Amino acid sequence: MKICQVERPLVSTNRIEALAHKHLQVVIDGSARLVAVDSVGAAPGDWVLCVGSSAARDAAGYKEYPSDLTIVGILDQWPPEESEEGQGA
Repeated sequence: MKICQVERPLVSTNRIEALAHKHLQVVIDGSARLVAVDSVGAAPGDWVLCVGSSAARDAAGYKEYPSDLTIVGILDQWPPEESEEGQGA
């Protein structure tokens, strides 16, 4: 699993039939931009949990689905807040 941030939607008018009704998002994984199938309705700026490989195909709907990265959750809070331990007591 990866934690990524949604940058923007990706619009593709020509697709194979299996991708006809799935939303695609450009996500940032560190410095890399990747395309992920959005199965949860994420918005730009959201931090999301992504799965890859065969788990991505299962999460997108079925094993024959042509996905290598699928968004499976929206994180409520990320990155974690800085620890208060290092601040004077």
